[in-house]
Amino acid sequence: MSTDTTASVSTHILDTSIGRPAAAVSVSLAARGGADAAYAALGGSVTDADGRCKDLPALPEGTTHVRLVFDTESYFTSQKQAEAQQDAPRVRDSGAFFPEVAIAFAVTPGEHYHVPLLLNPFGYSVYRGS
Repeated sequence: MSTDTTASVSTHILDTSIGRPAAAVSVSLAARGGADAAYAALGGSVTDADGRCKDLPALPEGTTHVRLVFDTESYFTSQKQAEAQQDAPRVRDSGAFFPEVAIAFAVTPGEHYHVPLLLNPFGYSVYRGS
């Protein structure tokens, strides 16, 4: 939950190759206060059956930038999505061209940021949702 002095973040993942939420994907959250500051790990979560992380850590006061990192390689290895795509070239044994997806974005105190990830084995897209 955002406050007047902090922002808040939520996310969910849709696997567009199967048209379903991506469950059991590890997501880590880091934050920094200023463009020159180093990111500090805050913790993480795992997507539920609906592809949502409902328990991401709260952002500390003074956060200006957030980074979400999604462990896509483990997801695609467990789901064996690459083998299901017979027309796609086999890039790695795991079937994941992108072993992780890292999304960094700026935040403003008092705002909530919902950042959905649309994912498939060879591409992804993100946007600020509502």
